[in-house]
Amino acid sequence: MTVKLLVILLYLGAVFYLGWRGWRETKQAADYLLAGRRMNPYIMSMSYAATFISTSAIIGFGGAAALFGFSLLWLTFLNVFAGVFIAMIFFGRRTRRMGLALDSHTFPELLGRRYKSRFIQGFSGAIVFLFIPLYAAAVLIGISRMIEVGLGVPYAWALVFFTVIIAVYTISGGLKAVMYTDAFQGTIMVAMMLILLFTTYSLLGGVGEAHQTLTDLAPLMPESLKKGGMISWTQGPAFGSPLWLVIYTTIVYGVGIGVLAQPQLALRFMTVSSDRDLARATLYGGLFIPLLTGVAFAVGALSNAIFHQKFGKISIAMAGGNIDKIIPTYIENIMPDWFSALFLMAMFAAAMSTLSSQYHAGGASLGRDVIEQAMGRGRKDSITGSRIGTVVAILMALIWAWVLPGSVIARATAFFFGLCAASFLPIYCLGLYWKGMTRAGAAASLVLGFCSSMFWLLFVHEKEAAAIGLSQALFGQATLVSSFAKGSWVWLLQFVDPNVVALPVSALAAVVVSLLTRKLDPDHVALCWRGLRAKSGEGL
Repeated sequence: MTVKLLVILLYLGAVFYLGWRGWRETKQAADYLLAGRRMNPYIMSMSYAATFISTSAIIGFGGAAALFGFSLLWLTFLNVFAGVFIAMIFFGRRTRRMGLALDSHTFPELLGRRYKSRFIQGFSGAIVFLFIPLYAAAVLIGISRMIEVGLGVPYAWALVFFTVIIAVYTISGGLKAVMYTDAFQGTIMVAMMLILLFTTYSLLGGVGEAHQTLTDLAPLMPESLKKGGMISWTQGPAFGSPLWLVIYTTIVYGVGIGVLAQPQLALRFMTVSSDRDLARATLYGGLFIPLLTGVAFAVGALSNAIFHQKFGKISIAMAGGNIDKIIPTYIENIMPDWFSALFLMAMFAAAMSTLSSQYHAGGASLGRDVIEQAMGRGRKDSITGSRIGTVVAILMALIWAWVLPGSVIARATAFFFGLCAASFLPIYCLGLYWKGMTRAGAAASLVLGFCSSMFWLLFVHEKEAAAIGLSQALFGQATLVSSFAKGSWVWLLQFVDPNVVALPVSALAAVVVSLLTRKLDPDHVALCWRGLRAKSGEGL
């Protein structure tokens, strides 16, 4: 315990120094909101990746991998393909240049100015502000569970303690403080995950032996998983089964595609000074992201084999039925004490890097996008408004983390990613590539994407609809499709992620309405496209 506390104190000292440095260099709104647009490519890429990969990925989805096995590794593939390759190469350069041409400081402001619409900026900002605390709560739960298991601190105390630490440097230092600490924290995370991967496979006698051992444990899989369609932890679920739909539509597709429209990630593209820096950042991110997610998912699945060898139980039994505790329990019971202390520090890093970015994005959306721009108030001091918004976002996340049930990290994360994809992705992507997008088309896409996603969540998707109870209260059944014959294609819809339906609805609305409505002013479109075809982004 003494070693763990000493390591944590040293780590926090480094974090607060970087936060103080960010505060010292924050003089104006561009510094607070966009880190002065002069961020080093290594810092930008590590900040992007550290914001992307948090305790929700390592603790939450690592725990989910203990249930669903190696099938979650498809999410790692999509994280790299969509979250790094497509995001940085096809979205990053155009986002940076268009954001600079339109003098945009937040993601909702980029959308609002692209379509010359205060409504789009305000509505987008409201979505970010209202729902990013739920995603932040998932991350906060992850680190609090780690503190609870690793240090024996009560869960409620861990929530408050960690929230206060994050609040100090996020509120004061803005995006510079966030990105400086992200880069430091991301470097720590890489080292810890490499050690974790090597140790786990070594304990099982190597890669081949480890996978065979896990395959042989298939008869011990819980009956609930077998009934849902799971075959084994190495093979995954049967095609078309309820769990196949959950894994591949919600976890793989919903999260993997949703990353393209994450406000706190898109904002990173506007913090570097040139396209060359973005290209360098792509290389760093391409190495960092698969390492972290791939390790977490592999170790989560293999934890079943190691727990069974050591204690005669599979992972979910070791964690008392709470998948959010599987990875913390694995670290505390299997790994050496010195690693436990360092891994706890790495989880501090993972949580702090993501939470600070989430709080910053939520606060900026309320302060700049909703209050200052959409409502036309508080224009004299953007920094103060954003700081107040950050405080509110932090408090909302703390409340969510306090009231949400167990085993919720992966679900809450998937919900936010899917909601962002349905609401923002079509108007973001088409706004970067299609001059024919209109204000009406963007507004229709935004509203229909959001509403269809929420409708499916509240009335069709079984996990959330049953828990919220609105469908039960209004229609007398857990979901609108639960009364259909079990196994039919209609009955199976309750396991299909909202994003599978909402994203096509949003994209179709964007194209159809844009083709039928008045085009934007040609001069404004020309301004948006300024510099997009230049050979170099230097100095733009």
